[in-house]
Parts: sequence; structure tokens; C-alpha cells
Amino acid sequence: MSKTPFINKAQAEEIIRSFPTPFHIYDEKGIRENARKLRQAFAWNKGFREYFAVKATPNPTILKILKEEGCGTDCSSYTELLMSKKCGFKNPEIMFSSNDTPAEEFRYAKEIGAIINLDDITHIETLEQACGIPETICCRYNPGGKFSISTTIMDNPGDAKYGMTKEQIIEAYKILKSKGAKKFGIHAFLASNTVSNEYYPTLSKILFSLAVEIKEAAGVEISFINLSGGVGVPYTPDKEPNDIFVIGEGVHQAFDEILVPAGLGDVSIYTELGRFMLAPYGHLVTTAIHEKHTHKEYIGVDACAVNLMRPAMYGAYHHITVLGKEDQPLDHTYDVTGSLCENNDKFAIDRKLPKIDMGDILVIHDAGAHGFSMGYNYNGRLKSAELLLREDGSVIEIRRAETIDDYFATLEGFWDIIK
Repeated sequence: MSKTPFINKAQAEEIIRSFPTPFHIYDEKGIRENARKLRQAFAWNKGFREYFAVKATPNPTILKILKEEGCGTDCSSYTELLMSKKCGFKNPEIMFSSNDTPAEEFRYAKEIGAIINLDDITHIETLEQACGIPETICCRYNPGGKFSISTTIMDNPGDAKYGMTKEQIIEAYKILKSKGAKKFGIHAFLASNTVSNEYYPTLSKILFSLAVEIKEAAGVEISFINLSGGVGVPYTPDKEPNDIFVIGEGVHQAFDEILVPAGLGDVSIYTELGRFMLAPYGHLVTTAIHEKHTHKEYIGVDACAVNLMRPAMYGAYHHITVLGKEDQPLDHTYDVTGSLCENNDKFAIDRKLPKIDMGDILVIHDAGAHGFSMGYNYNGRLKSAELLLREDGSVIEIRRAETIDDYFATLEGFWDIIK
């Protein structure tokens, strides 16, 4: 089985004339269509909003596209808050979900009117001392233990550093209410990159039931429930993608079953998706520049883990298409490697691919989220450019590639020292 890139060989060759590999490229048409499907799937909830996880793809052009499609942003740092504000997101269109949060970041989040999502009950005191308790506040929940769907363990929240216990979150709402908060939200993230239409509906039942319990135990009515992220994408071509319409209807059923009878039928549903929104609509495009025949067959490309860390960090699978050879037999076995002085700098291990010749252009799929954003400068390697394939077929640069001057810019007087 295979995946189909959103650019072909002729397009790639034309792009490379202006923007040499490696580069990340995003598909505007795909991004917009996907955002519209999400909004349609949750149209039954009048307060619905998607808060795009900025950490997944922190590029202003991408954020502005999503803003035009009705999305807000989810931020986890001052930098992401600032980017959101500069992109025109205002007040409740921004949610601030962070942990181990510096006081100055709480102050800035409150200053711009972002919804602050508290990760821990001790943060109430930090927030109050930093800037006071806002009228709208959210708390993050962690039920502990293992999170399962049917008999399948999806993740282990009990080992996660995020969120409060049930006892803590109920107490947190009591304290926040006593300090003047008037509008309350719940947030939880229990599993990462699920390829299951049951994740959100199962999570929603947990959070909807919690909202009813909080109303009874703390005397506060929950105004919004943020299902966070976790709805993933099929990185391997043999898996079926999530059906956002099935997911939306599953949440709708849980809403009608649990919240409506409890008098909480006005609760707004929020999502906080990153991977689902962007991953399939971004490619890392790279060129084969070396081959090596030793104990294994290696293809060296001009990209490396600096450009896409997930395979090196997690052993994650990213599908690879050799442009122009989509119909050729997968009769060669390669490790596809980058140039870092680390043996885990491999985009693929023992991967069946067509014969690769030097100069071939490779597309590494599903790099639109947690791709460029996780980049770094190990070995002095520089981050690549980001491009956008517009709906009209044109291509624009939305972030230039780093230069040597960028790399040395933080070293005071470097160029003077080495003269």
C-alpha cells in the first residue's frame, strides 16, 4: 500500500529551482478542507471551537489560514501567545495550556485575555500572586491509571506529569469560585495519536460525567469542556484514517446522554488538535545525495533529524515516496539516513522502496505537524525553509531557511573574535 503526495515530480522540480531541498511544504487546500470538516462534524454544538495546537506547526501563515476557518489557538509558552496575538487572535480565541508555568507567562496570558488552563492546584496561588484570578478559568484533569477503549490500553495517564486528580480538581473549582472566578472549563488529554473513532466519545463520557459531579460537589456549572488533542493520523498506509463525522456524532450522543439531563446542555465543546489538523498536509522534501553499500544498503539524503526529529526520537514511521517512481516495484531495501553524527538519524530502516538513484526526490509524508517545529541545530545543521502550496497552485515561501549568520547571531562578537 502507498500514500499519494500532494505534489508530483514535475511540481517538485519546478519548486526546487527556487527553493533547494530540504524544505517543508504545506497544502493550503487540504488544510482548509480538513478544518471545514471538523467544524461541520461539531456543528451541533453552538459554542464549538477548535483551538489549534500552535506547538504542532508554529508558522504565522498557517495560523492565519486556520483563523480564517474559524479556529483559535492553543498555546503553551509566551512565544506562542505572542505569535497568536500578532496573528490577530483575540481574547477567548486563545487558550493557554502550560505546565511549570513562569509567573510572567501567566501575567501576559491574562493581559491578552487568553483562557488560562491550570495544570495543577498549586498554580492557583501562583496565578493569584502574579496577576489575580480571571473570571474565566479552566482546570486540567488527570484520572490516573491506564486509559483503555474496550480492552485496548491506549495510554497511561498515571505516568503523565499533566493535570489534577479528581479530588484536587473539585477542590480547585471551590477555591477559584471563592476567589471570584465565574466561568469554568475542564480540559483533559488521555492518549496521543489515536487512530480510533472511539477516543473522543470515550473521553467525552469521562469528562461529561465529571462535569456533572463537579456541579454537585463544588457548586459550579461548567461552561466549556476541552477534549484536547489525541485524535491522530495513520502514519502507516495500511491504516484507515479517523472519520471526524463519526467522532463528532459519538460526542454528540454522549452529550445528549449525560449533560443535557443534568441541565448542562449549553456547555461548549472545544477541541485542541494539532496532528489531525496539519500532519497529512505537510511534506518534508529531500534529495538523495549519497549511497553506501556495506553491511546494509544506505541512501543518504540532504535532510536529517534537524528537519524531522520524530523517527530519530520515537522510532516513528513516516511513509516515503520516491517521486516519479510511484509505479516501480518496491524491490530494494534501504536505510534512509541523514548526516548527523548519531546512528538514530534515519528516516527509514529496512524500508522496501524502488531503486533510488542519486538526485531522486523523496517526499517524507505526514510531516505537517511536529515536523519543522521540533527542529534543532545539532552538529551546526540549519533549519530548512517552509513553503506553502496555495490553492491556485502557486508556491510561496512562508519561512526562509536558516543561514550561518542566524546560527551565530546569539554569540556576542563571534565574527570579530575569529577575524
